[in-house]
Amino acid sequence: MARWGKADFKALKDLEKRMEQLEKADLDRVCRETANQIAAILLNKVKKRTPVGQKPQLDGPKTVKVKGESGKSRTFLTRNGAILDQYWAGYVGGTLRDAWQILPVEKQGDNYIVTVLNPTEYASYVEYGHRQTPGRYVPALGKRLKVNWVKGRFMLTISEQEVEKLAPQMLQQAIFQALKGVF
Repeated sequence: MARWGKADFKALKDLEKRMEQLEKADLDRVCRETANQIAAILLNKVKKRTPVGQKPQLDGPKTVKVKGESGKSRTFLTRNGAILDQYWAGYVGGTLRDAWQILPVEKQGDNYIVTVLNPTEYASYVEYGHRQTPGRYVPALGKRLKVNWVKGRFMLTISEQEVEKLAPQMLQQAIFQALKGVF
């Protein structure tokens, strides 16, 4: 009969314990952290693509001076000045950009779901585009509408497609780092 010799299995049992530990808690933590990193990258890309409204530059002076019969001068708002004062007083812009949010990561089965949303009521119209009636006068702009369809900006759609390409590499790198600690 052949002799097989002596073997020490402590190292294998140690490795088994570390693998179980990784499987139970660390893998879930790694996946959640990676999902949060991916969501942060997506949020950054979406915010950069989101257009910021600007106060319109209307033609002509805002006020006009008129001299009366008595010789006194009075200042009146012009039509453009009235539009600026009525609709655009205190306008800052950036409401749509500042409203983007990330909800906490959810786990459904084997999938980790990250939700990025914008609760602004007109966000979907900017994202996908919208219809309008040509010829209608818009007092806030002081102009008439010219086109039938305003194209969408697709800021979330394009950013999501870009991040989908990055996600597998990021997850693979995070899992590799977690396994590196085990071995």
